[in-house]
Amino acid sequence: MIRKSLPESVPLLSDRRGSAVVEFAIVAPVLCLLLLGIFDTAHSLYMRSVLQGIIQKVARDSALESGTASAQQTALDNKVRTSVNAVANNATMTFTRRYYRTFSDAAAAKAETWTDTNGNGTCDPPSGGTPGEPYIDANNNNKWDSDGGNDGQGGAKDRVLYTVVVSYPRFFPLYNFLATDAASRDAMKVTKITASTVLENQPYSEQGSYGAPVTRNCP
Repeated sequence: MIRKSLPESVPLLSDRRGSAVVEFAIVAPVLCLLLLGIFDTAHSLYMRSVLQGIIQKVARDSALESGTASAQQTALDNKVRTSVNAVANNATMTFTRRYYRTFSDAAAAKAETWTDTNGNGTCDPPSGGTPGEPYIDANNNNKWDSDGGNDGQGGAKDRVLYTVVVSYPRFFPLYNFLATDAASRDAMKVTKITASTVLENQPYSEQGSYGAPVTRNCP
């Protein structure tokens, strides 16, 4: 058996030329994915900061006496739209105003008390001749409220929870790398940011009286 040795001029076993390129090819995909994640998170945090700042200003304006008018509320919502669209021009927004009697009620946002006979977590309407589940209408608006509030800006000294939800296509295609199925991919394509604040309406008159709670059945 003849054993051939490698020529001294070609030390292949100790040759390290090109190893950096191979190592970079291994590390580069992970590094790029990490950078995309950082950029995406940074943009979301920036969008949240912009949104929170503008709704604080708009909510203060809404709390003034003129803020109870529908036209004024629409104008204030449009201010939020303009500010958000400057950062994400393809964003869609939803606005909600819910008013409560006290700050503690707004903070708790608890459902009105009801008898949950079937244990499904909601006040069910009539079914098959059976009346709707009974509940205590604490705010006397003739409907069961899952958060205990009323729609709108309310009146004098009412506490208003103003919420804005912004949805926009994700700037960086992370879903192509992280999603395991089509449903997950579709869900990850959209970034959703929520910001809210609670303020008291300007006391331009005495707070409206709240009637005693009434027991009703879900309609």
